[in-house]
Amino acid sequence: MRAEAQAYADTINDALELLRRFLDWDKALRRLDELNARVEDQSLWDNPKEAQAVMRERRHLDEAISATRAIQQELSDTAELIEMAEAEGDDDMASEGTEALKALAERAERDKIQALLAGEADANDTYLEIHAGAGGTESQDWAEMLQRMYQRWAERRGLKVELVDYHAGEQAGIKSATLLMKGENAYGWAKTESGVHRLVRISPYDSSARRHTSFSSVWVYPVIDDDIDIDINESDLKIDTYRASGAGGQHVNTTDSAVRITHVPSGIIVASQNDRSQHKNRATAMSMLKARLYEAELRKREEAAMDIHASKSDIGWGHQIRSYVLQPYQLVKDLRTGVTSTAPSDVLDGDLDPFMAAALSQRVTGEAVEVEDVD
Repeated sequence: MRAEAQAYADTINDALELLRRFLDWDKALRRLDELNARVEDQSLWDNPKEAQAVMRERRHLDEAISATRAIQQELSDTAELIEMAEAEGDDDMASEGTEALKALAERAERDKIQALLAGEADANDTYLEIHAGAGGTESQDWAEMLQRMYQRWAERRGLKVELVDYHAGEQAGIKSATLLMKGENAYGWAKTESGVHRLVRISPYDSSARRHTSFSSVWVYPVIDDDIDIDINESDLKIDTYRASGAGGQHVNTTDSAVRITHVPSGIIVASQNDRSQHKNRATAMSMLKARLYEAELRKREEAAMDIHASKSDIGWGHQIRSYVLQPYQLVKDLRTGVTSTAPSDVLDGDLDPFMAAALSQRVTGEAVEVEDVD
């Protein structure tokens, strides 16, 4: 095949290989047979909750296997068509086949990502916390830029966003903020964003117009439903109340309605000030705490499966997952996958899907990429 067609075919084969690896192909086929047999068993429907879980797993597995087989068959048929056209010197037919491969490559990438969003909590809504690092106004301004970036990304994906907690910076920006994102696969997409984010720019707050480096951290954890039981001892909690505050008078209250809960054994801290009722803010904060503890357990399982033992790092140099350089050149670089963008303005406006997709794929392959940070 001509080089362009071969490049599309290679992309498709890479996506198929990742899908088979993710599904554990032979095991997935056996599991689908088991699920089909269970669906035929009328006694399954005596327990509606279990039946719904079985049907959900069966549907997802069947869709993933069918999509993989369909792409493989279409790739084989189209490649054969191109080879025949080239052998007969039919350039028009060969070009049509190449265009068909291009469309198939795009479809394979979409199906690959959809299949990768099959984790235990990937379909759930998600909380996303942003915390400014050391550096005062610089880092606090950067944290607010990240808040806007994720809000714009959520809007692009059709997610609904609520501001659950907000602490303004002294002069500009924010010290921290917690967003609640609601919609399909919100956690599955956003979970790869946990980590330290680094910004390099000419500071608008420096009269000498010097270049500054700022850090902020992002932490993502899923909203959990009542079916998931998280046992929390009241004696392990430290609960504080304080007066709500926010930018431009937003969320400002005259009573101590905001609630902060510290889970002493884990050191996890959550807060809510979105409601004027202290009772409702406490309920929201407890839900956030349960979600954080659940996410920590999911992460332990994932790390054990991948044989990776990492812990939450400091908000500073050497721990960042992505660097955003605005001066003296324009570049965003992911330090886990090597994915780059020369349009930081687009990334900061919410164009994050390429970075998230690459990080999701890397979680399946487990392949570390040697990436040098940018200056």
